[in-house]
Amino acid sequence: MKLDILAFASHPDDAELGCVGTLLAHKAQGKKIGIVDLTRGELGTRGTPETRAQEAAAAAAVLQLDARENLGMADGFFRNDEEHQRKVIQAIRKYQPEIVLMNAVQDRHPDHGRGSQLVSESCFFSGLRQIKTLDADGEEQQPWRPKAVYHYIQDRFITPDLIVDITPYWEQKVEAIRAFKSQFFTPASENTSEPATYISSPEFMRFIEARALEFGHAIGAVYGEGFTKERYIGVKNLFDLM
Repeated sequence: MKLDILAFASHPDDAELGCVGTLLAHKAQGKKIGIVDLTRGELGTRGTPETRAQEAAAAAAVLQLDARENLGMADGFFRNDEEHQRKVIQAIRKYQPEIVLMNAVQDRHPDHGRGSQLVSESCFFSGLRQIKTLDADGEEQQPWRPKAVYHYIQDRFITPDLIVDITPYWEQKVEAIRAFKSQFFTPASENTSEPATYISSPEFMRFIEARALEFGHAIGAVYGEGFTKERYIGVKNLFDLM
């Protein structure tokens, strides 16, 4: 399936926290959207790889994704090398996205910046015809390079180069985040026996909303998601920036 926008995430739930409002905004315009998770999040303090997979599927249903898959890389230990780049290249060539969204260029979790660099370089290499990859049926894939790549902003504040108004999709974004019941605070999670973590507190969910409010305020909206760019952003019409 060819997608218009494909988001890569080092862990299941990274995209939900960072960019699904933007995916939803484009879904509403008739675009096809998807998420590729690099790892199963198996090093997470709470939950298991199996519960994370179930939660990712539940979030995908909330978001009405056209595709979601997990590349099964080792959480915490994947590297930006040929082996891992080829896996990402296969996914890019499989879905042929026009735009790729990826993790923050640097962040609190080391996997975020590493995943960002891995996907960024793979987007370039995916366009080189001398790099040969095969699809699931053993057929050779065609080269494909996205037209644009953007990095969503995660835990650490980074000044955005562009902000997307996600106001109409905020509640749906929150629902998708809360699909990861093992990771984030819900009223039901107050009685869990699992250890508390940085992201399982009510305060973390308020932080997510505060960040979205801050970005929204910056563009005259209620809620926003911020992104950084790798190259200049060009438009044919200045009214596209309004």
